[in-house]
Amino acid sequence: MEVKKKDGSIERKRFGMAYEVIHECVYDIDEAIEFLETKGYREFYLLGHSTGANKICVYDHYNPENKVSKYILAGGGDDTGLYYNQYGKNKFIKLLNESKQKIKEGKGEEIICELLPNEIFSYKGFFDIANPDGDYNTFPFLEAMNKATLSTKPLFRYFDSIKKPTLVVYGEKDEYQYGDVLRVIDILKQRRSDLEYEVVKDADHGFSEKQKELAQVIISWLVQ
Repeated sequence: MEVKKKDGSIERKRFGMAYEVIHECVYDIDEAIEFLETKGYREFYLLGHSTGANKICVYDHYNPENKVSKYILAGGGDDTGLYYNQYGKNKFIKLLNESKQKIKEGKGEEIICELLPNEIFSYKGFFDIANPDGDYNTFPFLEAMNKATLSTKPLFRYFDSIKKPTLVVYGEKDEYQYGDVLRVIDILKQRRSDLEYEVVKDADHGFSEKQKELAQVIISWLVQ
């Protein structure tokens, strides 16, 4: 959500992920496809931007025999690593441990007051997005760049297991890729050289004012 401040500047505030658990996207996507089938559609392409790219990887992992023909992963990011950088090691681990304990006590839906007003997270929501070994951590670029050691499970395990034709696309100036989009893409290419990769020139994470260029890249790939 964008909030306009008194000086006219725009500040982004995050509210939508307070209670989100990424695994639940499996049910959402399956229900959407089932609904579209009732309308007569028979071929499906799944496009996910930012967190949506993570969700596609999670969806494919839990339902690999799904009805989607092709995937488009646009701007997939390392939320776990970004929060680790934002809060610092000590606070990150503290919040992670507190969240795990609250969930164990049945208080996972309580809001983490310590993060207010800039971040709105329940303990359950934060643990899901920040847990290095959780479903959400599908693009652990910070770890792949050897700038942190967080996970005990294999890195990129959901991305590595994708078996459908997939296009991976990033904006050239994506501000959430540690200042090095080409390195991020190279990390993915080293793991899955069989997938298609594209960069939209001068585009930021949201592909602001570059939506037409992004659409053209996607369309060109789909009709191959």
